Amino acid sequence: MSVRLRWLLVVMGLLAIGVPLTILFLRSHERITETQHLPPQGEASYNPLYVLGQALRADGIEVHSQPRVDLTTMALQPHDTLVLLQDSALLPAPTAKALLDWVARGGHLLVRTPPITGDEALERNGPLLDALGVDSIDGEAGCQPFHVRDDPQHVEFCGGRRFSVAPPPGVTLARSWGEHDEDNEAYGLVFARLQHGQGSVDVLADMEFMKGLGHPAPSDTPSAKQGDLVDGLHDKAHRDLTRYLLAPRYGQGTMWLVYGSRPPSLWHRIFYQGWPVWVPLLLALLAWLWQRAQRMGSLLPSPAIERRSLLEHVRASGEHLLRYGKAPLLYDAVRRAFLARLRRRAPTAAALTGEAQVQAIATLLQWPHGRVQTALHVPASQDLTALRERIRLLIQMRNLL
Repeated sequence: MSVRLRWLLVVMGLLAIGVPLTILFLRSHERITETQHLPPQGEASYNPLYVLGQALRADGIEVHSQPRVDLTTMALQPHDTLVLLQDSALLPAPTAKALLDWVARGGHLLVRTPPITGDEALERNGPLLDALGVDSIDGEAGCQPFHVRDDPQHVEFCGGRRFSVAPPPGVTLARSWGEHDEDNEAYGLVFARLQHGQGSVDVLADMEFMKGLGHPAPSDTPSAKQGDLVDGLHDKAHRDLTRYLLAPRYGQGTMWLVYGSRPPSLWHRIFYQGWPVWVPLLLALLAWLWQRAQRMGSLLPSPAIERRSLLEHVRASGEHLLRYGKAPLLYDAVRRAFLARLRRRAPTAAALTGEAQVQAIATLLQWPHGRVQTALHVPASQDLTALRERIRLLIQMRNLL
């Protein structure tokens, strides 16, 4: 079979297998496009007004974002606009007075009422709202219908705190939106535009519609469940409402967005974003500590105290030799000790052997011949009495030298 024919058969076999599999795959599978909204990253994760700022920059407007109101770093000028998402009740009185003075010179301020925190007897408006004659209404918030052409059931301000307005001298109620009482007084409002000097202040029940897509909705919103995400500026009606509220000074000055939150701390980022690094390191540390730690088992007996008495060791060794029939070794050790001293004290007697040595030792010690002969004669291995007697005699003879 030629090489060309072999490759032709291989290609035909691949086509015979691949074409049916391709047709089967295309008939049994359908392409579906699914859009998933990823959680915000960077500044968008902690700045709810980030999307608003980007939209205003795209429209050619200068925008500055701040976490808190800081008049020392914010150079507010007439015809500027300040969106205050921060809780206005937390502003000190000097800051509130400075903001109202700036509004009187031509500024535009957007502020919200204090958020609902669950305290039934909450009576705090803050010096800013008190100076404007705004009084927050305690109790559950109600949704305000907002008629949109393509969404007739659209509502807004469901999670905000409604308010009433009694403007002080120098402040005029220009527009309002909400409910009125029997005397047509502004009561239960969700929006009010107050004229103050050459500028204006817009008071809102909430500013959830200005937030970017992906931020959680308030838990007290009747139409939202815990963990739901607000549409924010993703909704067309919210964009129209935001544009209407920013209209008085739109394009005339700088937009200041105070979002009322701080970037996550370093420890927050390390804990939630750096866990792929610190979790393995922590496990490695725990494993090393477990390896190096002392094992906790059953109690061990106390180690025996060292016994330093030489006499006890000698006695124990002798008893051991006697127990196993090694009595001649004890006698031989004592006899060698006697002969060693004899060689030092009487070398002539030590050099002799047999009866001559016995006679020389008896003469030297002035002992009877038979007694010395008995001491130098090896006893039977089982005769302990004779062993003790001979050892006693050898020790006495050694001491007399």
